[in-house]
Parts: sequence; structure tokens; C-alpha cells
Amino acid sequence: MIYRIASAIAAASVLAMASATIAQAQTPPKPAAPAAKPAAPAAKPAAPAQGAPAAGGTQQAEVQLIYSPWTKFCLKGQDANAKQVCFTGKDARLESGMPVVAAVLIEPDGDPKKVLRVTLPLGMQLVHGTRVIVDQNQPAQGPYVICFTNGCMADYEANADLVGKLKKGQQLAVQAINGNGQPVSLLLPLGDFAKAYDGPPTDPKVFEEQQKKLQEELQARADKARKELEAKGGAPAAGAAPKP
Repeated sequence: MIYRIASAIAAASVLAMASATIAQAQTPPKPAAPAAKPAAPAAKPAAPAQGAPAAGGTQQAEVQLIYSPWTKFCLKGQDANAKQVCFTGKDARLESGMPVVAAVLIEPDGDPKKVLRVTLPLGMQLVHGTRVIVDQNQPAQGPYVICFTNGCMADYEANADLVGKLKKGQQLAVQAINGNGQPVSLLLPLGDFAKAYDGPPTDPKVFEEQQKKLQEELQARADKARKELEAKGGAPAAGAAPKP
């Protein structure tokens, strides 16, 4: 059922990460980069404005990101002995529907070890790894572990201290170095994280319908923007991730 859901809404980053995580439990993936301690970003990004990456000047400020709410759901693999795994995740996309950044807290049933997995778009410099920061707390740094078509992922141990910060925090900053060697910082608001994390899981079928509705709304926005641009005599703009 997990794989059917993931294929039905492949654009939903959170479910895609859930399916990938369950698959990895059976076949550990090869690292996306050599297993070495990632170098620190070349420069610490300036504090970003709400809802927009920090390093990118005026061009980034004009990019409107669409956020999904923090959503929790629990799934089991196809194996009869597979344990249930719960996910609490959120993503941000362009109006075209293209994923820009996502984060999901992964909790295997009966396992005290939790993982915070973040996903950034393809095209980042893998050697530098990633950083995550909750509000003004000290940053944590981690290497990329694997890349899929929806982006490259990095894992962080989600101990009780980190989970507590996520529940009380205002925003989660996900940072990396892009292909041009510039730092990029993408924000995910944390206002509804605690409610989703402590609440009951969402039915995957309900989540699937929500994602389908979101995709339809984003497509309608993209079509409207394209028609308005064509009416002004311009060429349709292709959806692309914000360039820092």
C-alpha cells in the first residue's frame, strides 16, 4: 500500500521520503558522496526573511513558496514482520508545484532512535553537506546520504533535545551550498509542528486527497500566471527552484 500511495502522489515530498525510508531499511543505499566529514559552508548565510531563502538578494524575495502543514502519518512495510514507522513532515514548493525543501521526523516503532531527514533540490554541492538550525540555536551539520529525483537528503539524529526545540521553535532553517558555491538558507515554519507531532496520525488516503487538491490548486495558479504573461506578450516562465 505504501508504494501505491507514493506512486499516486509522487510530487508529495513527505510521502516520497517515507517510502524511500522503508525501502532503505531493507537495502541500505550508497552514500551520495564519499563518507567524510562535510566541510563547513563557505559563509554563514544572513538571517533570511520569513518564507524566503536568505542568500539570494531581491530575486529570492520575489519567489512565493507554498507550504504544506506539518502532517503526521504512520505506515508499515509490506513484510508481515515489518514495524510501523511514523512520519511528521512538511514541505515548501513553488507555485508550479516543484519541491524546494522538505523535512520529516522519522520514528520507527519501538526504536528510541529518531531521525530528522531534510531534502534539498538537486544541484547542491554535495561535498559541503547541510546544516539545520532551529531559531537562534546552535546549528547541526550533516552530510548528504542519498539523492532521488525529488532532491538530495541528509539525516540528523533527532534526540529529545532536538525534538523539544522543534516543538517550541518558530522556524527550522535548512542550509546548504548551491552549484554556484553560494550559501542558501530555506525556512520551514514550526508553528504547527507540536500539534501534529503530539496528535493522532492522518489517514494516508486523506493525505493523498489533500495532496491531489493542492496539486490542482497549484496547477490552476500556474495556468493563470502563464495566460496573464502571454496576454502581456511575454514568454511563459518555466518553474524552477529559487536561485540563491
